[in-house]
Amino acid sequence: MLVLAQLARNWWVFVLRGVVAILFGVLAFVRPGITLEVLVLLFAFWALFDGVFALIGSVGAAEAHEPWWPLVLIGLLGVAAGIVTLKWPGITALALLLVIAYWSIFRGILEIAAAVRLRHLIQGEGWFILGGIASIAFGVLLVVYPGSGLLAVIWLVGLYAVIFGISLVMLGFRLKNLAGELPTPAAAQAR
Repeated sequence: MLVLAQLARNWWVFVLRGVVAILFGVLAFVRPGITLEVLVLLFAFWALFDGVFALIGSVGAAEAHEPWWPLVLIGLLGVAAGIVTLKWPGITALALLLVIAYWSIFRGILEIAAAVRLRHLIQGEGWFILGGIASIAFGVLLVVYPGSGLLAVIWLVGLYAVIFGISLVMLGFRLKNLAGELPTPAAAQAR
């Protein structure tokens, strides 16, 4: 129950991550002609941003004496993907696609595992599962069709980001609604 209370108090992190993902996705649709270099930079900053906020979330889980390692793995994976992408911006499109693909697949697996763990504590965990499924599907599509054109990749990235962003925003608002219903950590420990 403490992890749910911690998540509920930090509902805004999910909403913020979701909004950034949606904005990233919309930009990919509005400006499909952007160069690979711009896509590389956008992905790098998005992965870094998402990774840092996942690491922040892991601190809250650790403070609540709940499993924190999935958030640490997601955070470190995002930060690593962002740093690698920034360090070698001239990498080939295929290498970038594979970094994005495997990051998405691994992240999706961790998101589904976290949602399964929360299924007894929160209603609406389906949004988190949907985000995990979207992550895995996106990664698999990139692995299976690496030769698809840059425009298709940009649209796939945009679609994934919008779906994933919406799922995070919905989860965040669900957590916000729960925040008032849950006891505070001090009240839970006093029992």
